[in-house]
Amino acid sequence: MLKHSPFLLFSDGKGNIFEDQSLYATGRSGWDVYPVPDEDWIVLPEGGNLYELPGRRGIGIDVNTGEMRLCEKGWAVAAFIPPAHTGLFLSAYESAPDAPTLPLFCYTAAGWVEGEFVVPAVRIEADIRQECRGYNDQKIATGVDHMVQAFPHNRLVKHLADNCCNTYHCPAARNYFMGRWECPIPVSPACNANCVGCISLQPDEEPIVSTQDRLQFKPSPEEIVEYTVPHLESAPYPIVSFGQGCEGEPLLMWETMREAIKEIRKHTSKGSININTNGSRPDAVKVLAEAGLNSIRVSTNSARREVYMPYYRPNNYDFNDIIESLKIMRQAGGWTSINYFVFPGMTDSVEEYEALRKLIRETDLCMIQWRNFNIDPDWYLGKIGVTETGECMGVKQLMELIREEFPHLKFGYYNPPMERIKGNFELDFAH
Repeated sequence: MLKHSPFLLFSDGKGNIFEDQSLYATGRSGWDVYPVPDEDWIVLPEGGNLYELPGRRGIGIDVNTGEMRLCEKGWAVAAFIPPAHTGLFLSAYESAPDAPTLPLFCYTAAGWVEGEFVVPAVRIEADIRQECRGYNDQKIATGVDHMVQAFPHNRLVKHLADNCCNTYHCPAARNYFMGRWECPIPVSPACNANCVGCISLQPDEEPIVSTQDRLQFKPSPEEIVEYTVPHLESAPYPIVSFGQGCEGEPLLMWETMREAIKEIRKHTSKGSININTNGSRPDAVKVLAEAGLNSIRVSTNSARREVYMPYYRPNNYDFNDIIESLKIMRQAGGWTSINYFVFPGMTDSVEEYEALRKLIRETDLCMIQWRNFNIDPDWYLGKIGVTETGECMGVKQLMELIREEFPHLKFGYYNPPMERIKGNFELDFAH
């Protein structure tokens, strides 16, 4: 047990972070601020970072009076928590009218207690595939050189090397060049959604920039097959995944993917072929499942159409299509996940909980990937027009209720390899 609640953190605007011993840290859920239960705090995991939030004053609980008040000593602070962890509360602050819109990162609450930075979070996934200490820069550099020489005319390998790995340090690309686990296959330069928090294309009039540039070409089935077959043949716990952060919507390239999947399976039966998608084309999902697609991960910010639509702003598809895609994949015997953007105060609302239960039952869902939502909280709620978030139960309680009602449903953060899909879900990735 903690001796006392964690102290609130503030930044001096020069890159230095301090604790304010007159205020205890709080957490935000929706538009509201709460004390964080002591048992929800964990030490900031390795790979986590702290940010200052310019134009924002942290909200804390006065150590002496128990009243909430602003910290006037500096800017508010939030934490980025690394993959495999899910945040339970957002950073609590009050924004000045001229506060800049925050870039596309997650903004988890943070505090300081007993000599350590702490965050309200849970480890949702045992898999270590994106942990900082697992990456070896020398091995990655050697892998890049080797693959670029092995496939000199392959534009995808060049894209993964130059852009994803060397420029953006994409964890999936770095793993590919280390010869392990999940191999990315970016395939589509176009998209049929206009997501508010798109990481690869933001309109010029928006106050934020995309975190990476989008793929500029349409790869051929041959380019896909050339580098994915060796990966499936040789990597431990191998997966190849269409649908990456550096592209649009892969289902728009379903013909290319169908040919690639068929050809891959002529050469190897090993590993899993996955797609990360918005699930907008159930007809394409059916064709791909027939061709040999093993798993699908559909991204959503909500199990409710009225919350989904203003965020995704889809062209020529509807929320109901994503439900249909999940059903079709299950009917074909494939594995289904949702990439569920967790936003405390929205995800754990009673309405959302009821909608999520309905989605799980209707689609016979296999897995929820509880992902931190990388977006400025005020900007997001403003963009989707949410002024009241309704009654909330807390993210942790939501998870407990879902686990209790659906014991077969897996919780995690990553796409599982075939070994996990087939049974050993608690696979030890450390070896």
